Amino acid sequence: MTKRRTTARELVAHVLIEALPYIRRFHGATIIVKYGGNAMVEPELKQAFARDIVLLKLVGLNPVIVHGGGPQIGALLDRLDIPTKFVHGMRVTDSATMDVVQMVLGGSLNQEIVSLINANGGRAIGVTGKDGDLIRARKMEARVSSEDVHEPEIIDLGHVGEVEQVNGAVLDTLTEGGFIPVIAPIGIGPDGESYNINADFVASSVASHLNANKLVLLTNTSGIQDHNGETLTGLAVKELDELIEDGTVIGGMLPKAKCAQEAIRNGVQSVHILDGRVAHVLLLEIFTDQGIGTLISRSHA
Repeated sequence: MTKRRTTARELVAHVLIEALPYIRRFHGATIIVKYGGNAMVEPELKQAFARDIVLLKLVGLNPVIVHGGGPQIGALLDRLDIPTKFVHGMRVTDSATMDVVQMVLGGSLNQEIVSLINANGGRAIGVTGKDGDLIRARKMEARVSSEDVHEPEIIDLGHVGEVEQVNGAVLDTLTEGGFIPVIAPIGIGPDGESYNINADFVASSVASHLNANKLVLLTNTSGIQDHNGETLTGLAVKELDELIEDGTVIGGMLPKAKCAQEAIRNGVQSVHILDGRVAHVLLLEIFTDQGIGTLISRSHA
């Protein structure tokens, strides 16, 4: 007997049926998405991301976006002939650089994301951490050790900060009103000064303060990998601790892994590290049985 081939219509129906229990399960859930990497650069991926976010909102989830913009900041600094210096992967941010950061993150880039979501049927509103006292920040210090010096040297990073407090009431007001917040990672200090903050850590802090169900970090890799380069699809936070301790997680993935640790320990139910180079990766991870990328939870089954 010849096996009948599945038609395109049947395949679509199967996908919708597979998504149904997840839509029901996550209805009303808050999901924080750190948006960056190739997903913010390639036109097709930008459109796919915007449509995913709109769909999440329409089926009853509450997405909140925190975006990066390091490459875009670097490109404008180059055009303006403003030199760039990095310490431990962090951009030293003097006053001139901070002006550029605010122009890019709080201005052009934030509004581009808002416009893209709205053009696809969403209701997005762009904010920075300075709006409504959303993100209170403190100055970050970098300590550099040297074999020649007994005490670590403290490097002044300028207007580089870390999150001290998140005013969740601002975001609650927006999400309850049916809006999709798009947050530029700029915080405000005790004296009103502006601080450039790592977007991954802003996303983690926002997720923790909102008691989010999920934190999603979009990257340019398939997720956390083992020593053989295989993607680890499911990890308990204790297993992640071990991977960091034994040096498996290094380089650009290390700060993302630490964000995941912090979020899980602060009550976020799960953290997803996904490949933003895959179109509709958010929908594939949240609404399908197999998912895609690395899922981190308090205790993975």
